[in-house]
Order: sequence, then C-alpha cells, then structure tokens
Amino acid sequence: MRIKSDRAGYLFALATYVIFAAQDAISKHLGQSYSPVMITMIRYWAFGAFAVALAMRAPGGLKMAVTTNRPYLQIFRGLLLATQIVTAIFCFWLVGLAHSQAIFAATPLLVAALSVPVLGEHVGWRRWLAIGAGFVGVMFILKPDAGIFDPILLLAVVNAFMLAGYALATRLVARSDPPMTSFFYIGAVGAVAMSFVGPFAWEPMAPADWGWMAALCCTGMISHYCLIKALDHLDAVLVQPFSYLHLVIACFIGVLLFGEHLAANVWIGSLIVVGAGIFTVWREIRAKRLAPAQA
Repeated sequence: MRIKSDRAGYLFALATYVIFAAQDAISKHLGQSYSPVMITMIRYWAFGAFAVALAMRAPGGLKMAVTTNRPYLQIFRGLLLATQIVTAIFCFWLVGLAHSQAIFAATPLLVAALSVPVLGEHVGWRRWLAIGAGFVGVMFILKPDAGIFDPILLLAVVNAFMLAGYALATRLVARSDPPMTSFFYIGAVGAVAMSFVGPFAWEPMAPADWGWMAALCCTGMISHYCLIKALDHLDAVLVQPFSYLHLVIACFIGVLLFGEHLAANVWIGSLIVVGAGIFTVWREIRAKRLAPAQA
C-alpha cells in the first residue's frame, strides 16, 4: 500500500511542476501586454475562491481553516507570496523565462543556508560546500564582469530570496498549523491584498487574452491542488527535486516559444546550481533517515 501511495505522490509532484512551467509561460505571455499587478490580482481572485472552497470541504470546515496559532506569520506568508508572483512576472518579461528560472533554481540552496539562523536547523559541512558551489553557479549565470553585468538580473535574485523567505515561513507555521490553514491563508490574504492595489493597474484586456487569463487561473488552482496531494503522500524533501524539472521545461519553453537565447554561462551555471541543489536535498533526505537510528 505504501508503494502505491508513493507512486501517486511522485505523479502528483511531476504534474505540479509541469503545470507550474505552463503557468509561467502564460504569465510571460500576458505580462508582455498587461500590468503584472493586474494579472496577479485576477489570478488571486480565482485562487482565493479555490482556497475557500477547499477549506469549506476539509474536516472542521472554514472555521478550522481560519484558526491559526501564528496569525501574523500566516499573513506575512500570504503577502510575501503575492509580492513574489508580481515580481516573477516582471522577471519573465524583463529578464526572460528561462534566465529567470535559472536564477530561481538557487532557492533551495538559500533555504538550506537560511534554515540555520531562522529555523535552528543543522547543516553539515558537505551541504555547506554544496551551497557554496551553488552560489558559484549563480555567479556564472549573473556573469558580473565589467561592462557585461545587467543590473536587471538583481530583480530575479531578489525574487529567489522572496521564494526562500516564503519557504522558511511555511516551515515555521507548519510546526503549529495544519496544511489546510496555511493553504487558506495564502489564497485569502493574497486575494485581499491584491484587491487593494490591483484596481489602480487595471487596463482593458482583449477578448482573446481573457482566454489566456482563464487558463492562468486554472493552472494556478490545479498546480496547487497537485502540490497538496503530492505532500499528502510524500515528505516535502522528496517533492523538492521535481522543482528542477521546472527549470528544464522553462528553458525549452523560453527558447522554443519565446525565442530566448541562453548563453553558455547560463547553461554552465544552471548545471552547477541544479547539481548542488540535488546534492543538498539528498543529504537532507539521508539526515532524516539517519535521525531515528541515532535517537
């Protein structure tokens, strides 16, 4: 029974990151013509409604989902994720889909490094070496040589830090709140926050683009549902390696559909970052398996 459960978890994890990549492509397409703030607001209207609907169907209903032991941290998570999505759409437009995802791939390394001061976790010397190697890979991608470095790439770096902050906050609230509560707050808080700022960025949308907007809303709901199901079957550390598939698909989409060009430094840096990230995840899995035996 456990094998079957694991297989379902891996399939849901695979579906999650494939849909995430499609979602990013649609975001880039719309972000070339419309304000990322408006796009994010409409997306959150659908996502917020979806989060409320799931909460109402969960054990304990909406009342249980709203109840949290860390309300300020939950609100912070919701605001941070909404801001990160807006920034990501700007990155897809200004930096490029594939180039942005290459930098975002460093997020798990940032999480591992920051988990020491923020979460009080232990990171061994091997993982610190992998983290250091990953940051070297990021420097390859950024290529900060004289006269070549593009400051706009720093927007993608900031976005990676926001993703890492969101992941760390999620780990913190997971110590006291159930997953449905955390899911409800990112949907509800994001929808409310974007409804305050989004109307100021409103602009008419072509009828054909409303179809793309509907597709973006659907992919957002389906991908998060698949992620929830994947985490129902697998530990988060086992789901994490699938995030690198997101980078691979984003590179193909960026090059084939949007005509993006990836220089050799981006390919080399991406390989270093992904290799370091996979090693870091593997060490975390190994540490978790050894912990019961050492207890």
